Formats: sequence, structure tokens, C-alpha cells
Amino acid sequence: MSRLFPTLFILFSAGLVLSGGVHAQTRIGSKIKTIVIDAGHGGSDAGARGNFSTEAQITLELALKLEPILKAELPETKIVMTRRTDIFDNVREKARIANEAHGDLFVCIHVNAMPPIPHKEFLRYETVTYYTGKGKKKKKHTKKEPVYRHWTTPSPAHGTGTYVYAADRADEKASGIAEDQRFESEAEVEDIPDPSSPEAIIKARLWSQKFFKNSVKLGTLIENEFAQIGRNSWGVLQRNYKGIWVLQATNMPAVLIETGFITDKEEEEYLNSEKGQAELVRSIANAVIQYKTLSDAPHTTSTDSTSTGKPDSKKPVDPNNGNPKPMANMPSKELKDK
Repeated sequence: MSRLFPTLFILFSAGLVLSGGVHAQTRIGSKIKTIVIDAGHGGSDAGARGNFSTEAQITLELALKLEPILKAELPETKIVMTRRTDIFDNVREKARIANEAHGDLFVCIHVNAMPPIPHKEFLRYETVTYYTGKGKKKKKHTKKEPVYRHWTTPSPAHGTGTYVYAADRADEKASGIAEDQRFESEAEVEDIPDPSSPEAIIKARLWSQKFFKNSVKLGTLIENEFAQIGRNSWGVLQRNYKGIWVLQATNMPAVLIETGFITDKEEEEYLNSEKGQAELVRSIANAVIQYKTLSDAPHTTSTDSTSTGKPDSKKPVDPNNGNPKPMANMPSKELKDK
């Protein structure tokens, strides 16, 4: 009996390999077991505001529509939500949720914004009276001063962009915080750790060594999907200070997706429409599924990848791939911390 058991075990194991093939191996050894979805802002922090909607409202709607798609199409992958209702959690809490869930991927959904563009037009000169001196020395003077008309028009900035954490420029991080002018709320920047602390430096090193390339890969897949549905894609961009601190604080590849500009009239309508939201979440889901497929693909030959219609996982993803140059400057105000 004791001799028979090892033989049966070997035969049973071989049967699993023959019957399950690559799929069984991928399922058991998947590198992406948990995906965290973060709907930006919420509660007391509405985020960017449009004519009739807020960033917090749109991001929650998108996150809640993305979750069931990923659950249905990746049934063996755990999907974790940082929020399901209109509540506010600061970036520390969001990072805690993601890290304690042992996430393998962090997908942060946001909406972009730009302040209106100021204009000035000269109208005329007006005579202005002013006085100098006091008492008997007081004198009356006149001078000509220009009169201007001031007004603003909405920013034409529109399109998508996916941010990754730029761990290679840690020295710029602290100075960047003070220069931030993002047209958005201040609520999520109240509890940011010191970027020069030992913990933050260690995190930056982890990103540069382990997570950066995978984040760029996912960001590229997302922006390629957006481009395919006709969105104006600004490609993959990188930031390394308070705009995306939550990406560095999460111990996993992570992206922050700007799904559109709420300050653009047409894009605000698109971001709030059933059609727009369906297209956006479908695009994000497609990219996440592609990323998981690439991550789990056996690193043998390109034959396996071509047979599935997916790109060879050994080949680097081209960040351009028809999109604007990656790591460029997106036409947006600097992000507040997400």
C-alpha cells in the first residue's frame, strides 16, 4: 500500500498536467490574485467640479461598474474596493486597504480638471486723480490709467492620461509638493508623509526596482484601449510628488487613470453618460485582463503568445504604440494627492 501511493500520486499529477495544460498552471500560479480598485475622492472631498457633476460622483460610478466586469471575467481573482459609497478616506487609509489586502495591482480612477483661461482686453485710458503731501503741502495730481475688460473661457483641455509613480526623481519630490497648483480640492493632501523620510525613500527604491515597468505596461494597455474607442489619449505620464502619493504608498504596480476633463463641457457630458461610462470601464477592464494574461503567460517561446492572440510577454510593451509620447506633460493642473 505504501509503495502504491507514490505511484498513484505521480500518475494523478501527470494527469492534471495533461488535462489542464498551461491553463491549469496559469490558474494555480497566477501572479495577479488580488486587484484593488480605488474611486478617487468622496464624502467631504468632492474633487474636481464641472457644471453639473463632481469627480467623486463620477469615479464611484465608474468603479462600481468596473467591479462586476472584472469579477465576471476574472472569477478566480479577488477584487477589492477602497470605497463603495460616498465616503472620504485619506491616502494613508486607501494605501492601508490595498496593502492589507495583499493587492497585486492598484487601479485608481480619477477625473481631470483645468481652471478657466483668463483674458484681458484694453478698453481705454481714464483720468485718475490722486494727492501727495499733507496740509499746505498737499498737491493734486492727475494721471492716465488703462482700463481693461477681464473675462474667462473654459479650458479646451480634454482627453485621458494614465499616471505612474516616477521613482527615479525622488530628489524633486519635496519641492514639487510646494509648487502644486492643481485645480482641485485640498482634502486629500492633509496627511501626506514626509517624502524625504526613510520609509518614503525605501518605497521609491522598491518602485524603481520592481513596480515601475509593470505600472508603465498596464498604463500603456489602458491608454491603447482608450485610443481605440476614439478618446484623445495623452499616453502614460509620470509624477513623483503629492499628485500621486497613493501610488507609491501601495506595495504593488499601480496606475492613476484620468478618464477625462470634467471642466470640458463635452467631456463632462460623456463622463456622466451611460455610453461614456460603459466605454471607459470596458476599456479599463480589457487592459487589466490583458495585463493579467501577459503576467501569467509562461516565459517559454513566442509560439504560445501568438496562438492566443496576445503579444509575447517577453517583448517590452511599446509605450508609444500610436499614442502621444509617454512621460510627457499632460495639459492639466498639477494633481493634488489622490
